[in-house]
Formats: sequence, C-alpha cells, structure tokens
Amino acid sequence: MAREQVTETPSAPAPSKSQRAYHWLKERIANQEFTPGYRLVLASIAAELDMSVVPVREAIRQLEAEGLVTFERNVGAHVSMIDDSQYRHSMEALAILEGAATALSAPHLTAEDLRRAREINGLMVETLDHFDPRSFTALNQKFHSILYAPCPNPRMLDLVTAEWGRLGQLRDSTFSFVPGRAQESVREHEHIVHLIEAGAPLADVERAARRHRSATLAAYLTHEHPEDAGPADVLTAH
Repeated sequence: MAREQVTETPSAPAPSKSQRAYHWLKERIANQEFTPGYRLVLASIAAELDMSVVPVREAIRQLEAEGLVTFERNVGAHVSMIDDSQYRHSMEALAILEGAATALSAPHLTAEDLRRAREINGLMVETLDHFDPRSFTALNQKFHSILYAPCPNPRMLDLVTAEWGRLGQLRDSTFSFVPGRAQESVREHEHIVHLIEAGAPLADVERAARRHRSATLAAYLTHEHPEDAGPADVLTAH
C-alpha cells in the first residue's frame, strides 16, 4: 500500500525584531500612549522588548521616514509634534489617494462588502446622539478601509495606509473640533456606497470619495483658521 504523501503548508515567517519594534511603537503612537513630543529612549524600549538597540533604531528610522518620529542631533528621537500644516498636507494627499483607491476597488467590492460598510455607517449614525469622537473615528476608518481594501494597486494601497498612519495622532481631535461634520459625513458615506452599488462610472466614485475627504479638511480649516479655508475640493477629478 502506497504511503499517502502529506504536503505541509509553509507557515508565514515570523516578524523580525525590527518589525516587532516598529509595530509596537506605531501602535502606541496611534493610541496616543506616546503623545507628540514624547522622547523615545532606545535603551528603555529595547529593554521593554527584550532586544538590542539595533532593531529599535531601525524601527525608529522607518517611523521617521513616515513622519511619525523626529530625530534631532544631540537630543534623540521623539514623537513628532503635530501642526496644522502636517494635517492639511496629509488630508489633501489622502483625498486624492483614497479617492483613487476607492474607485479602483469599486468593481471588486462584493454585496457582502457593501452590506458591512452600510452596517458600520449605521453604527456611526447611532453614535451621533451621544457623540464620542474616538468611537466615531474608529468606525469611520473601518468604513473606509472596507471600500479601499480590494484596491488592485498595492503601491496605492500602501500609500493610503501610510497617510492614515500619519493622521493617527489627529484622529481624536478632528471630529472633536467639528462635531457637526459627523452628520454630513455619514450622509456622504451612504452616497458613496450607493454609487458603487449602482455601478456608477469610476470617475463619479472617485470624485465623491475625494470630495468627502476634502470636506472634512475644509470644515476643520473653517473652524480653526477661517482665513485659510479654501474650496472643499481643490483638485476635483474629471
């Protein structure tokens, strides 16, 4: 009797020490456990993670490239300070990138994807009566991630994810400053889902997603810096 050959499925490689340090640090920055200006002491982090300072230094360099960490000579590394110009630049970039990624994803979204997106948007509507900016923003990210996740362009997907990461330190404050924007936001969500569901031209989907992101930026600037507030969509797709 022939012995049955068993094929083992190769397991995913374990993350490197620098990757572990990178994700550990990024999670704490995103959760605001490490707030803007927080000094990142390599030796302390290495001891916490039970590794040498070399992979920690590599992780900090990667976070510095993403704009989440700033390194100053003779001072060391610290969590980047957030200013309005960084927020504005990231939101402008995300409006273009996420709009395009959502449009490219549209043909690949299933009925179940759209059902989940609507379900999350419904949860966002429920939070409006007892508004909690942190909960609302967490749901907001889940909603958008469903719509852009099937993007067939991995480079664009990486860029969208990176910009969301840069905004991580500001997520709680955006809707805190402009809570009225939340009601408009959920209506725009439903419009985007409807366009995708109806098989609208991809240019229309991209335009709606881009204007949605730009409108949040415009609302923030109008509230905080009315003299700088410009059109809701500077580079509208045609």
